[in-house]
This record gives sequence, C-alpha cells and structure tokens, in this order.
Amino acid sequence: MSTTAQPATPLVFLKGHGTENDFVIIPDPEGLVELSSGTVARLCDRRAGIGGDGVLHVVRSAAHPEAAELAAEAEWFMDYRNSDGSIAEMCGNGVRVFAAYLRRAGLVGEDAFAVATRAGLRRVRVAGDGRVTVGMGRAALPADEGGPVTVTVGARSWPARNVNLGNPHAVVFVDALAEAGNLLDAPLVAPAAAYPQGTNVEFVVDRGPRHVAMRVHERGSGETRSCGTGACAVMVAAARRDGADPAVDGRPVTYTVDVPGGRLEITEEADGAIEMTGPAAIVAEGIVEPGWLATG
Repeated sequence: MSTTAQPATPLVFLKGHGTENDFVIIPDPEGLVELSSGTVARLCDRRAGIGGDGVLHVVRSAAHPEAAELAAEAEWFMDYRNSDGSIAEMCGNGVRVFAAYLRRAGLVGEDAFAVATRAGLRRVRVAGDGRVTVGMGRAALPADEGGPVTVTVGARSWPARNVNLGNPHAVVFVDALAEAGNLLDAPLVAPAAAYPQGTNVEFVVDRGPRHVAMRVHERGSGETRSCGTGACAVMVAAARRDGADPAVDGRPVTYTVDVPGGRLEITEEADGAIEMTGPAAIVAEGIVEPGWLATG
C-alpha cells in the first residue's frame, strides 16, 4: 500500500453500525489509499468529520502485506483502525458490519465466507434478517503477569478477569453499571505487565440466568455503545464465574449480553469455539470532499 490517494481524488465512504458501534467504511480493493492516523481521526471526528468508533478499511488480502498469506482462504482483509487512528487486531462488531458491506456491494456471492483480520481468519454467516454470526475463535485466559489484575475508577477498585479474543480485555463484575463512571478516560488497570499494549475494559452486571449487561471502554476509542470482542470476553468470564467451561464439561453454553446499543447472543461451543450473533446495518454512502482531506 505504497500509493497515496491524490488530493483531487474523491474518497468514497459508507457508514454502518452493529448494535450502535459505528464505523466509517472505506472501500479500497487494491490497497491504493494510505490512511494515516491523522486521516482516520479526522474521519471519525463526530463534529468535524463523518463520525465513528473506528474505520473499516476494505482491502483485498492479496493487496495488503499484513494479509497476503491469508489470501487463499479469505479474499478480503479488514484493516481496522480505532477512532484515534491506532491500529487494532480485531473488532467483533466491525466484522459483522464488514461482512454486511461485502454482501451489499456484491463483493462476495455466498452468505457464508471468511474475512481476514490481524487476529486471523473470522468465518461469518449473513442472514436475511440483517443478523450476522461470526466465528470469534477461542478465548485465551492469560496467566497473571506481576500479580492479580485490578481495575480502578476513582477511589474504587475491583478484581478483573484477563481474557483475550485476539485483542485484550479486562472484565470486571460490579453491582451497578454506573460504578464505571463516565468512561471518558481509560480506567486504571494494574499491573501494567498484564497488558503491555493497553486493554479494553468491560464493566458487567447480572440481569438474569445467563443474561448480563455491560459497558465498555475501548482502547483507542473511549466508551462505545457496543464491543463485540468485549461481549465475548464478558460471556467467557461470566461462564467461568458460574462454573461453566464447555471445553471441560462438553456442553455448549449461551449467554445474552446487553450493550447500550442493543443485544448480542454469544455461544461457546464444546470445543471452546465462540460464536457471536447480532445485527449489522449500512446506513449511508457518500464522498469525502477532496479539499477537506487535503487540508488535514
């Protein structure tokens, strides 16, 4: 991706969301658009730009150096960027929106296909009702590095569960979601050795049997209305807390996870594989003014 789009070239974009986790979609099949961190931040600016929790850069796997080795298994690579311009390994809601865009644009002909991400392949199924199911892989529960993980907001601290879904999460169970504060700034997570590149932090309350609700501070984006990998991390942490481990007891388990922007269904299969099902919508399409981009 060494060629930068010329300032006079209009940049096509779409806008989409999955449970109100919203994204600017940049179609770029041949990888000709160089998205600097500054450009991504400007596109995601909710007052001076298009607005979004991140950017979904749509590139053929063969055209991107980070995905070329996956091209035989997945034609399309989700080059995901956080709203501050930083690069992220994965975004669960983003994969659903990415898949919905590929089907809408006719770039894939099947309802079931694979998407390449920095966290590896993610297999998706697009249903006629707009819901998308994503195979999220298996969760890793890293051993404590430097001691038990704790999360602090103001004067309060809680123990946290370290869960990795291709990106890192610290899951905290609280009595009320308001205890998370305003989540404008990242909660303090310790020890630093547990998350050398930072982490997403989920605050969780129980709603009923195998039914929880969460708020999340996403690394590089702040509080968002939803986080797909975070919902999967929450499901795994809740299942282990409740004594369920499908890979051990051989029984799949499903949790409903409510997020501020909607509802997700998360299932951990007997082999440990996790599937997430939820809505995805494309809501707008347009062109970014070349002059606006050139002044960034």
